[in-house]
Amino acid sequence: MFKAYKYRISPTNSQKELIAKHIGSSRFVYNLALETKNSAYLGSKHNFSPFDLIKQLPELKKECEWLKEVNSQSLQQSIQNMGIAFNKFFKGAGFPKFKSKHKGRQSFSVPQNVIVENSLLIIPKFKEGIDIVLHRPIKGTIKSATISVTPTGKYFASILVDTNEIIPQKVAIKESTTIGVDLGIKTFLVTSDGLEIENPKHLRKAQSKLKYVQRKYSKNKGKRTKQRLALLHEKVVNKRKDFLHKTSTKLIRENQTICLETLAVSNMVKNHNLAQAISDVSWSTFVTMLEYKADWYGKNILRIGRFSPSSKTCSCGVINKDLKLSDRTWTCKSCGATHDRDILAANNIKSFALKNNLSGTDRKNQGELPTLVGVLTLEAHSIASGVGG
Repeated sequence: MFKAYKYRISPTNSQKELIAKHIGSSRFVYNLALETKNSAYLGSKHNFSPFDLIKQLPELKKECEWLKEVNSQSLQQSIQNMGIAFNKFFKGAGFPKFKSKHKGRQSFSVPQNVIVENSLLIIPKFKEGIDIVLHRPIKGTIKSATISVTPTGKYFASILVDTNEIIPQKVAIKESTTIGVDLGIKTFLVTSDGLEIENPKHLRKAQSKLKYVQRKYSKNKGKRTKQRLALLHEKVVNKRKDFLHKTSTKLIRENQTICLETLAVSNMVKNHNLAQAISDVSWSTFVTMLEYKADWYGKNILRIGRFSPSSKTCSCGVINKDLKLSDRTWTCKSCGATHDRDILAANNIKSFALKNNLSGTDRKNQGELPTLVGVLTLEAHSIASGVGG
């Protein structure tokens, strides 16, 4: 099992300069490799593999001798990262973008020869070691490291470790130990067992300060104002990550199976009225945390489709097709039951996910392949209802 440990590091001025060279060189090679791959495909339909481009690095160093000042393995890894970005693109992610000096994460990777001893991080080209704050022990075999710098000038080392532990088997899925989770904006989440966690709205609470400093920065472009703006954004990000980690850990520890609805966040943020609020809750990051923590502890994550009418389906089976996003409660015209939209959605997410899992398990146990008619029977309910909520 692999885990990453993130630590604060305190490089000297000369080490900061060398780190900046590594980051700049890695970014340069990444962008050059991406341009070369694109040009080769557009020009002659030739598809360069990362290995093909890595073999060209010695010739590049003859042309750009300053690349010899940095660790060659870091340059190779930047090309490998470009290849990974293309693999993600072919699986449905966005097309790889060129890296900017002023935007995004500023970092470089060290794929091997990483040593931590005597509160020092020792990597190639930094043989004297960089001071590292080991606020928790490293458990396992160190495999690689990523050195990064924040817009506020703080340096961190993310160390990937093989814990030498076997990934635990998933626990059995039972209705009694399963919860459905409905993610929202007004309330961050509601579970099928009645738990409600309010949305902390970190960005909105910091908005007045951010706007004030932003106006000041736009007028004078001063370094101190820019630093203050970066500090405010960093504080918001840190608060949000702390909240997401605590909430995801709580759900994983207290439940054996968690059922979620698949959300098309990239499409949802196109709504300009909700884009900032959706970005502030960071659903994608939260779900990612749930998934890798579930793997750590042998818990289950079940999903339902994004078109499943979780908020519109009454317990009697009737679907309210006229339900609007602004309707937080509604009454079923068939049975007269009154529903809280979020609690109903959480319960339906649990019910739909367990039903889908049971159907899949039955087919697997019987050794049968799914058929068009069988899939139609399972999906007709959600397809016929149109877009859910």
